[in-house]
Amino acid sequence: MAVLDDYDVASAEARRVVRALTPDQLGAPSKCAEWDVRGVLSHLVTGSLMAVSVVRGDPPPDRQTDHLGDRPLEAFDAALDDVRAALSEPGVLEKTYPTPLGEQPGSFVATMRINELVVHSWDIAAATGQSTDIAPELAAAALAMWRSRLGDGARPAGMPFDDPQPVPPGATAADGLAAYLGRRC
Repeated sequence: MAVLDDYDVASAEARRVVRALTPDQLGAPSKCAEWDVRGVLSHLVTGSLMAVSVVRGDPPPDRQTDHLGDRPLEAFDAALDDVRAALSEPGVLEKTYPTPLGEQPGSFVATMRINELVVHSWDIAAATGQSTDIAPELAAAALAMWRSRLGDGARPAGMPFDDPQPVPPGATAADGLAAYLGRRC
């Protein structure tokens, strides 16, 4: 299925960015205001654990727990692999699941993981001086999806995104997505 292929691309890009990290960069501030690089990585792992719990009908992970432990890169890889395995189970992409955006098919759960991987890979890359040219086609698709849901105006209270920011000249597709979701490029 195309969504699993897209997940594989997003995962590979995220792994590339994360594997380029040095231990001292985990404490670097990120473009995601409330987290440093380790916090972004922890958010990605927790989100992956959440997606697996949703499609398997398991209890959700504790969002306050550090799921990275003392081996954050290994925890990240394992979480990505677990999501891929869960999404590959027969019927998962077609079945409906409860999500923060209402009942959605498993393909939507996969799409949300893809979007999270792309935008938060951008957060980590931007924070650590890496290229922000991350999965251009997936970044463009994520931007189109969020634009269709949110429009171009100010964000309502309680949204996890700030208002759209200007996109600098020569920006990558992922820069455009990040700016739309409130990051300053």
